[in-house]
Amino acid sequence: MQASPRSLMTHDAIGQAALVRHGAASPAALVEAAIAAIAELDPSVNAVVHRTFAAARAAADRIVPGRAAAPFAGVPLLVKDVLCQIAGEPYQLGMRLLRDRGWRARTDSYLAARFRRAGFLFLGRTNAPELATAFTTEPVAFGPTRNPWDPAFTAGGSSGGSAAAVACGMVAVAHGNDMGGSIRVPASACGVVGLKPTRGRTSLGPQFGDYWAMLAHEGVLTRTVRDTAAVLDAIVGAEPGDPCPAPPLDTPLLAAVEVGPPRLRIGVRTRIPVDAGPAHDECVAATDRVAAALEDAGHDVREVPVRALDDERLGGHFLDVFAVSVDRDLRRWEQVLGTHIGADDVEARNWTLAEHGRAVGAARYVESLEYLQAFARRVCTETAEVDILLTPTLPEPPPRLGYLGPAPSPGDVARLGEFTAPFNITGQPAISIPAHRTASGLPVGAQLVAGYGRDGLLLAVAGQVEDRLGWSRHHPGTSVWNDGGAGPLH
Repeated sequence: MQASPRSLMTHDAIGQAALVRHGAASPAALVEAAIAAIAELDPSVNAVVHRTFAAARAAADRIVPGRAAAPFAGVPLLVKDVLCQIAGEPYQLGMRLLRDRGWRARTDSYLAARFRRAGFLFLGRTNAPELATAFTTEPVAFGPTRNPWDPAFTAGGSSGGSAAAVACGMVAVAHGNDMGGSIRVPASACGVVGLKPTRGRTSLGPQFGDYWAMLAHEGVLTRTVRDTAAVLDAIVGAEPGDPCPAPPLDTPLLAAVEVGPPRLRIGVRTRIPVDAGPAHDECVAATDRVAAALEDAGHDVREVPVRALDDERLGGHFLDVFAVSVDRDLRRWEQVLGTHIGADDVEARNWTLAEHGRAVGAARYVESLEYLQAFARRVCTETAEVDILLTPTLPEPPPRLGYLGPAPSPGDVARLGEFTAPFNITGQPAISIPAHRTASGLPVGAQLVAGYGRDGLLLAVAGQVEDRLGWSRHHPGTSVWNDGGAGPLH
């Protein structure tokens, strides 16, 4: 018996793959169901900025039912319009300059090739802030992505389009990347699962070894922990020349989730890093809800200070590396396009960052890299006293669209990433999981962080919390479920 098009999109990616494998749905039916969901829902959220439906349909027709060995054969996927490049498809990074030139990628990224080998079908690319430099997705080039729980609020950033698309059910899984919280921040804002894997777990090649120094990590956003684990199983692994391959996994990530974790030491911290005071009450409530679930599961849960996170020098050194990276991005595009890029070609935020980057001398840049490496060593040493660190994902609930204004300060840009950015520096795996909703119905996530290379343990704990909180029953009103999802999680 064939499932209805709408119901197909209520399955997670593992479920959709099983439908194809067992003959309950064809790849073509899944693609058409996803296209229909995008057509119905995207006008309300603006998550998908480039649509490659014809290519997806053609790829679906090439899959022979019952013979595809790939784990996600026939499952639709959306790709964030940053990094992961697909030869011949639009690649524009939220930039008006690239949009107006109709720029397309010239080669596949290794990650795109791995998604393709896993059986995914590319439906298009999702919205992102220009150059991925904000925690809200509001590029001038393509307009804002709206939170599917309340369109007046941000979906987060920089993977906001991917998070919103997954929350709505346009697709079960979407690509994202994280340079300071850009997977975890929108995951929290949209009520989905967002993992930043261990540094080097996924490849940035062949275009890059590192990107933005050591800060960039590739991953996915999903609705279930098991999907995150299974998709990562299909795409992880070093490629020749990768500068910092992650330690090998002891066991497949999905198997770790299915087995569950042993009894662990869980450390909790709710103060905003750099000793800026406590997080918002709603964000503390999300963290408390997860802590209670873990304590109920038998873990040893206690508060920990992690004093290294309060180093007041962090912001300045992080900004220097961040700004130099933005300046390099603009210079790279000048070289590729053969044109000068000036202040009128980019948003004011990015021009200000690039100007700051140009003012950072070589010695200061190396000093900042040395500081960040020393900071990472101190944080990893202190967090080694526990198996898992639990924090809020965001210091406050998702703000309204437009909160940054036309020319925000670096502090305004960084504000939503205060809990997440330290773990881009350390390279530790960190995940945002849905945990709570505010009285007005907006999702609030909690962040779990594990030791370097311990992605399996992290996902096992996240899966345990998922089972106890049952957030997969809750969906936004703008979705294929259309249940409104009102009220707090129980």
